[in-house]
Amino acid sequence: MEFSNSNTQQYRYQRAKEQVDKIKGFYIHASIYAIFCLVFIWLNLQSSYFPWAIFPIAGWGLGVLGHASDTFEFNLFFGKDWEKRKIEEIMKKDV
Repeated sequence: MEFSNSNTQQYRYQRAKEQVDKIKGFYIHASIYAIFCLVFIWLNLQSSYFPWAIFPIAGWGLGVLGHASDTFEFNLFFGKDWEKRKIEEIMKKDV
């Protein structure tokens, strides 16, 4: 199936727009996280000496890291070319 140049441009535009929306969503998430970190710390200082704020900050921080990993296509365990290399490896074994 052959795509015309305008269809290709439209497809590329749509993919770029989706990526920009993902990045914008991540920045919103990270900003809200930063604000709430300050709120948790302030509440912790007002309420007790035990540093309980570490727990929601760390938990939510893991969520932010996961969101960043998805948004920027970074995977600590499976690098960018991992899937391609694995497919080639399995195909070589199957010969």
